[in-house]
Amino acid sequence: MKKEKKQQLKKIRDKIDKIDEKILSLLNQRAEQTKKTTNLKVDSVYDPKREKEVLSKLAGKKSGTLSPPAIEQVYGEILSACREVQAPIQVSFLGPEGSNTDEVAKKQFGSSASFYSQPTILDVLAAVENEESQYGIVPLENTIEGPVVETLDGLIEKNVSIVSQIQLKISHYLMSQEKDIKNISKVYSHPQALAQCKKYLKKTLPNADLIETQSTARAAQIVSGKKKVAAIAPRPCSLLYSLNIIDKNIQDNPSNRTMFALVEKKIIEPVVLKNSKVSVAFSLDHKPGSLHECLKPFRAYNINLTKIQSRPSKKNDWDYLFFIDFLVEKNLKEAEKCLKTLRGVTPFLKVLGVFA
Repeated sequence: MKKEKKQQLKKIRDKIDKIDEKILSLLNQRAEQTKKTTNLKVDSVYDPKREKEVLSKLAGKKSGTLSPPAIEQVYGEILSACREVQAPIQVSFLGPEGSNTDEVAKKQFGSSASFYSQPTILDVLAAVENEESQYGIVPLENTIEGPVVETLDGLIEKNVSIVSQIQLKISHYLMSQEKDIKNISKVYSHPQALAQCKKYLKKTLPNADLIETQSTARAAQIVSGKKKVAAIAPRPCSLLYSLNIIDKNIQDNPSNRTMFALVEKKIIEPVVLKNSKVSVAFSLDHKPGSLHECLKPFRAYNINLTKIQSRPSKKNDWDYLFFIDFLVEKNLKEAEKCLKTLRGVTPFLKVLGVFA
């Protein structure tokens, strides 16, 4: 009976080996075709819209044994490897290693890219502006706590442009060298993470000092090796920095999600395209009805706004910038007219990005 099983196993493995040879041959053929597209691409070998279409199309097919997430993961690495054949890609992210931004960067670009940890959001954007990295990934907005103000300020200050947005479900973990939560007197984390867990902290650690850090992963790095302190950080940080997980999923809202922005250096003004989202920032004249004048074109040209936020400009007291996202579907001409009209009624306007 054992001999029969060994023979069956050998037959199956022989078939797997032959399939692997076919897969390898096809992968090399794909890489060769990808290489041919390099000189035909205008700006970059990385095309997030095209890759999103490829992954969505493949994940949507009836695949039998493999689940859609498994297909997306496998093909994400194939796309990453094919990109490396075209040209190496450098990506900066808000670090250190183990941060949610790190997770997004690696999920977006795969293991074939080179990744560079940056201590602050402004450092990520500066690395892209100075061409130290081709791309940067920064947190943009959270479903609970709203916009990440450092990112909004940086998008105005730095010469970068949003080329894609990536959404990630956020789970927060309380971790420490300690094993008992009763021993914790201080909790370190990014301000957004502390805010997203404020009910939990008030209930379980009402007397603990809350200390802000540049990122959640940096918080884990700080508390590593220290007693009586804890960090709120992503789960991978517990292994990276040798910390015990005291509690998991401590965010106040289970549907906690963060939107991340993928940025590149802004060489030319982004062009408005069909079936895209446009993100802009503008200022107002100090006179009655100025905001109304800026919003009128969107109604006049039937343009759908998906977001509007305000933020102090930091230039003059009580001077604000407004951040707006709007959708361009098939109404490209109307969207172009709307943007042109908006430029005419505001003293400052910056297109932050055009993306799918």
